[in-house]
Amino acid sequence: MAHSTLFNSFFPLTQPWLRSFSLDNGFSLKMGFSLKTSWSRSFSLKTMLKGESFTWDQVLGIAIAEDEAQQLSGLNGYLDKEARSMFMPFILEDEIVGYVHPGFVEHLRKFPNVFTLTKDRGYGDHGADFLTLHPSLVSPTDRTEAVGDAITCLDEGIIPGIRNELYPVTSSYGKPVFFSLERAAAPYFGIKAYGVHMNGYVNKNGEKHLWIGKRSNSKPTYPGMLDHLVAGGLPYGISCKENILKECKEEAGIPITISDTVVPAGAVSYMEIDGLRYKRDVLFCFDLQLPDGFIPANEDGEVESFKLFPVPQVANIIRRTEFFKPNCSLVIIDFLFRHGYISPDEQGYLQLLQGLRSGDCS
Repeated sequence: MAHSTLFNSFFPLTQPWLRSFSLDNGFSLKMGFSLKTSWSRSFSLKTMLKGESFTWDQVLGIAIAEDEAQQLSGLNGYLDKEARSMFMPFILEDEIVGYVHPGFVEHLRKFPNVFTLTKDRGYGDHGADFLTLHPSLVSPTDRTEAVGDAITCLDEGIIPGIRNELYPVTSSYGKPVFFSLERAAAPYFGIKAYGVHMNGYVNKNGEKHLWIGKRSNSKPTYPGMLDHLVAGGLPYGISCKENILKECKEEAGIPITISDTVVPAGAVSYMEIDGLRYKRDVLFCFDLQLPDGFIPANEDGEVESFKLFPVPQVANIIRRTEFFKPNCSLVIIDFLFRHGYISPDEQGYLQLLQGLRSGDCS
């Protein structure tokens, strides 16, 4: 597929984390992904969440299929601002560090020595209360311990999938850390969460190929879906470079002699509202050119298998299916921009580029 022909097919992803929108041609989209082939129409993300799966052969069939005639003439979309306004700010030391749904706040009322509701002083547009921590909790250590204990005491199922991994709570990347929060709780407190995602590619006969992973069916989130060669959240106390090198070894068996040549390549951002959860994520992007003969091997049990695809075929999978873990698609589309697979001469180029940073990229 010529690089310049990819653009119109990705135009629906201009704002990929809109709650819902539709195209003029009648395709219904959710989370920015459309299903355009007869087989993939019947194989939606909802189906996969019911426990069904797909094979590499099915993925390959979609990747290499001929394009259908498409009339993607624009978006009729909206961000669910009403849903966003339901969330009250989470304030620490006069900085907004997150957003919390009133429904989740009801669970936090059980811990008056940890959480405090205070009248709004102009934060946001809800005109009511904001959440903060009890004034007795001054140091990051005390806050981390108190909030952690409260999360542990919440009723089972309120915050599923506890990871025992801490994320920093900060107003922006590199700013002072107010305390550390259990990773699974991050979207319930609406804090900014950071991650590292790496495109591992190979040059074969002058054509770039991407290594794609298939997540283990035992993963608590997005089991069995397609993923980057290497990706992971950014815990507290580790740099992006240290983290990507660690993930390279654990997720793909990439030795330090190869992974140390990884190249930082910017960042993408998005937000997603889902019930009581408000995800505000920034993903730091990395590229790693791998030797032609390198074969990845997972070491932590989180990846079922890997497969190498020409870049245009990966693009086809993204625009025709919902097989990829959603935020991976943003990072791959960013790769398509940077490696010349989408041309600035295409109408709407800047809109699509802007959509890759639709969240608060700070």
